[in-house]
Amino acid sequence: MHAVREAIEPIEAALGKLWPEAEPMHLLDDRLSVDRAMETGLSPDMYRRISELGTYTLAANAAGILFTCSAFGPAIETFARRAPVPVLKPNEAMFAEALEAGDRVGMLATFTPSVASMTEEFELLAAALGRCDARLESRWVPEAMAALKAGNGERHDALLAEAATHLAGCDVVMLAQFSMARAQSAVSAALGRKVLTSPDSAVRKLKALVAGPRQRCDPLH
Repeated sequence: MHAVREAIEPIEAALGKLWPEAEPMHLLDDRLSVDRAMETGLSPDMYRRISELGTYTLAANAAGILFTCSAFGPAIETFARRAPVPVLKPNEAMFAEALEAGDRVGMLATFTPSVASMTEEFELLAAALGRCDARLESRWVPEAMAALKAGNGERHDALLAEAATHLAGCDVVMLAQFSMARAQSAVSAALGRKVLTSPDSAVRKLKALVAGPRQRCDPLH
């Protein structure tokens, strides 16, 4: 499920590369990101909309659900607790892979409202894993998202590669938004080190969850 059109192509590419037998269904509400950018926090209406989107997908017999917008974490968690199939937030799989790579983790983001919730999510995961020394260093580059929406993908990638140089001391760098995946090669070349993308990490984890045993959940109402 997507809140920006630009997230669809990266997840299609990741599925084709890592899970070609999957049969994806894409659900887009591109007003979500616009409305979220105007809020300081997640409103009750946002929780309702995320739940309704998830419920619609379940009615279509989805075996697993992946949300691709990183600014709705708490609302996704609320829905996931009641869903009878695996539900993934956009970045949880990438965070886990980043923590396996080292304690100093860098993150580039292009959608500023996502940074606070993602930082909290990262810190909670690090604490749960006993990684007390793990630190997240973030840089946000909203002008890169503007360039991508204007159809200038090359400028998007170049802006991120330039911003990445400020994270040169990190063990690993993450690209926060799904729409940023196209810049992986440029950022990796600028840093000379491993760069993680949300689509690849999420597809790897969702594939494993769908293939694994189902967990019992509270029924949806």
